[in-house]
Amino acid sequence: MDVGEDTLQKALRINLDPRWYGTIAEIGAGQEVARWFFRAGGAAGTIAKTMSAYDMAVSDAVYGRSDRYVSQGRLQAMLEHEYTLNVERLSEARGDDTCFFAFADTVVARSYRGGNECHGWMGVRFQAHPEDEPNEILIHVRMLDDDAAQQQEALGIVGVNLLHAAFFERAEPDQVVASLLDRLNTGRIEVDMIKFSGIEFRSVDNRLMALQLVNLGLSGVAMFSADREVLQPSEALRKRPVLVERGSFRPPTNVNIDMLECAKREFAKDPDVAGKRVLVLTELTMSNLLAGGSKVDRRDFLARADLLSATGSTVLISNFADYHRLAAYLQARTSERIGMVMGVPSLEALFREETHAHLPGGLLESWGRLLKNELKLFVYPKKDIETGEVVTVEDMEVGEELQPLFDYLSGRGSFVHLADYDPEYLSILSRDVLKRIAAHDETWQDMVPTEVAELICKRSFFGYKRDAV
Repeated sequence: MDVGEDTLQKALRINLDPRWYGTIAEIGAGQEVARWFFRAGGAAGTIAKTMSAYDMAVSDAVYGRSDRYVSQGRLQAMLEHEYTLNVERLSEARGDDTCFFAFADTVVARSYRGGNECHGWMGVRFQAHPEDEPNEILIHVRMLDDDAAQQQEALGIVGVNLLHAAFFERAEPDQVVASLLDRLNTGRIEVDMIKFSGIEFRSVDNRLMALQLVNLGLSGVAMFSADREVLQPSEALRKRPVLVERGSFRPPTNVNIDMLECAKREFAKDPDVAGKRVLVLTELTMSNLLAGGSKVDRRDFLARADLLSATGSTVLISNFADYHRLAAYLQARTSERIGMVMGVPSLEALFREETHAHLPGGLLESWGRLLKNELKLFVYPKKDIETGEVVTVEDMEVGEELQPLFDYLSGRGSFVHLADYDPEYLSILSRDVLKRIAAHDETWQDMVPTEVAELICKRSFFGYKRDAV
């Protein structure tokens, strides 16, 4: 079955269902979603109005002024305006048996000259039942086709998929996410944010939906703030210096927090960073979350996410096992400085040839990609558990054949020694914390921040039992 036929079937199913009636409003890439419903036939049963306001003055007159026209704020203004109009104008005549909806998108596709970022916001506000309170699903998409016409086609398909999923698959939010790219692929469209809200989605944790985007390959990353709100990564990263620490954070320990605090102080010494709002990220990779299996343990993920939120952290989920891929993603979205925080053991791993065996250029290719644009690694010491010796980036050694490369990179300032660390934290390991929790050894509470210990006890994370002692 080809793309057009299947998408037409979805549009036709909506058109033939008498429950749904509303507006489709689109800015920036034409009437791409509305077009499918008119092509399918029977659109008079579904569409009260279509709208396309290209001129900024016209758009402002309808939806209010906006600093940025392709933004979440503009999308929500469109949804609010169009949905409210439908309810006000049509409730008396057909509100008893109609579920009103408003669909909107605001998009910038490939320009005539090319070279611009091709992305957009898309969403639907809808009643699940007549006279009910509205629900919303918002998404952010990036169009990856080189041709504007193909981008517009893909956008239309995603819009139909979103409406179909909202109307017929809303009881299974995971399926809503999975169906967004029906008859498309991740080479054409990326979905890097999704947010559910409303009474129908009261039990939905949007962080799990963010995780699902990355797990299914719809996006390479997802992000949410310390207050558990999902973020659109490009918006969050735009014009911000970025400092990121990768870890398991199972659970976050005093050493994790000390690494970030030490790195923040050093990062701020850079003249190009001083005085600017640094975005500090704690990164969980999918390979870590999967832990060698095929499915993510959602309870374990939410435990880690809640604990990181308790420390005030912004969380990044990525599908980038390689540091250089994470660096490339960040560098494509901010022109400001980027720093990565790691311990000596992680840096040692980056100087092992087998770590980079999957790259044609091996270790040299990996380092070349990683350290572009003056990216720096902020390196925290390690303590040898057996000897008690502290090893820093200033005195660590790598293989004899790689020592000249290490010395060169060190000499050019790629590695920053975090000197003001707390020596008492060097022996703390997450796995040791977990063992002590399992053994009902309360000394684990001294190894993690106070807010982390309190939440583990309150929520019984990682098998903690309050009455076990």
